[in-house]
Amino acid sequence: MAFLGLLFSMIPTLLLVATSSSSKFQAEARQYDVGERDGWVAKPSEDYDHWAQRNRFQVNDTLHFKYNKGIDSVVVVKKEDFDSCNINNPIQKMDDGDSIFPLSHSGLFYFVSGNLDNCKIGQKLIVLVMAVRQQPHAVTAPPPTSTLPPQTVPATGLTSPAPPPSDKSGSGRVGAGLGVLVGFVLVGFIGLA
Repeated sequence: MAFLGLLFSMIPTLLLVATSSSSKFQAEARQYDVGERDGWVAKPSEDYDHWAQRNRFQVNDTLHFKYNKGIDSVVVVKKEDFDSCNINNPIQKMDDGDSIFPLSHSGLFYFVSGNLDNCKIGQKLIVLVMAVRQQPHAVTAPPPTSTLPPQTVPATGLTSPAPPPSDKSGSGRVGAGLGVLVGFVLVGFIGLA
């Protein structure tokens, strides 16, 4: 009887281990330093287009712009204003020398220097923010609406059925691991009894 009490007291711990092992964690938001060690400057050591292409931006990431306050600024603009370096119609202007811009939604963001001369020589940046990936949810299929009688397949075939699809989520491995763990616990307690 003591064995069953001990076994039942372990169930919450075993369930916690199983659920924490099979849960998937979302990636945390990252902060990107625009221009890295150079910062937001007219002539960075790495072209801003190249820098943006080698990074993968997600919703909730942030861009950190570091620049000389009073000499430069960062202006968020529409595409047409980006192409022409029009800084007179800003969506947002940042001019404190140390600005954080949150990437709040997927899509394209356009940034130009608030110094028109710098913008004209290429101090501008396009950032593509990837859409948030939703975890697929299990969807149950509706029952068939066919009124045809079920057909039987003759048993003359020599082929074996196809193997079941593999479990890519790892939950099958967690369940099997949990079963092995419970088995060891039971064997251990039976040996003690």
